[in-house]
Amino acid sequence: MRTRDEDKVSLVKKMAIKSVVKDGFEGFSMNKLAKACEISVATLYIYYKDKDDLLISIAKEEGDAMGDAMIKNFDPTVSFEEGMRVQWQNRYAYMLENPYSISFFEQLRNSTYQSRFLDNYMQKFKLVIGQFMDSVVKRGEINPMPLEVFWSIAYAPLYALVRFDTEGHSVGGRPFKMTDKMLWQTFDLVIKALKN
Repeated sequence: MRTRDEDKVSLVKKMAIKSVVKDGFEGFSMNKLAKACEISVATLYIYYKDKDDLLISIAKEEGDAMGDAMIKNFDPTVSFEEGMRVQWQNRYAYMLENPYSISFFEQLRNSTYQSRFLDNYMQKFKLVIGQFMDSVVKRGEINPMPLEVFWSIAYAPLYALVRFDTEGHSVGGRPFKMTDKMLWQTFDLVIKALKN
């Protein structure tokens, strides 16, 4: 039995993410992936039992990496504004450093893989952020609200700005380049909207 070559595994993951981003799940195949990695299809099946196993495995690993990046230097006991600032810094840095992973997650979100992926998605992250949210609500810094409402106000503006920046244009095709001033101006408005 052949042993697992970690360099090949890393290449397979990287190329699988790029392939899904480029061609979607419908255009993704183990044969195309093997060709892109310049390995045999049989080699892929040494590492993964099938296409679903490969994609779910990558999604879980990437989700854990993203979750870890988002709680880097994050203390769930800090004030709401301070905690959110760290969250925005971490999310923004992760999105800039991992554009393919972000696009891969967007593809996942709009696919049949979503439910299988979300079951265990970022467990450690959810625990830490849950502690933070419980703390700021108990201290009266923000009112309790449904998660979807909170996320839409707290993070959607950041994701929209990053998307505009990545695409190089904003609403109506206007040229767009993100600046720190825009980032923190938006952040201040978000905090103002969420605070009591």
